[in-house]
Amino acid sequence: MKELKNCPNCGNLFVKHLRPLCDTCFRNEEAMFEKVASYIRKKENRQASLHEVQENTGVPEAKITWFIRQGRIQVAHLPHFYYECEMCEQPIQEGRLCQSCKNDIRIELETRPTEKNYEKLGKSYHIK
Repeated sequence: MKELKNCPNCGNLFVKHLRPLCDTCFRNEEAMFEKVASYIRKKENRQASLHEVQENTGVPEAKITWFIRQGRIQVAHLPHFYYECEMCEQPIQEGRLCQSCKNDIRIELETRPTEKNYEKLGKSYHIK
């Protein structure tokens, strides 16, 4: 069922159906995406950094990064194009986290006590 929502960008009321933005904001976002995509498609711009793309297209860095995280823009073929890891803000070229932060999370999960481990110890703790 369709529901009435306020657009998170502009605050206008719209019927949420397929996307979380009103039609005007969606069209604006698509225009920004197209500017960035067409800019980096050009061979002469493939050495550009994130900052240079932002300067030359007028699209905010946060929006460009959002397009990357959505998977709409691939930067593997752009050697100078980096954005920040969401945890430590180190430069990365793919995903949301750098390898170091991924490893930290993996280690934390592997060493975290589980209900099964507590049962082996004869304790009846409940992990939430």
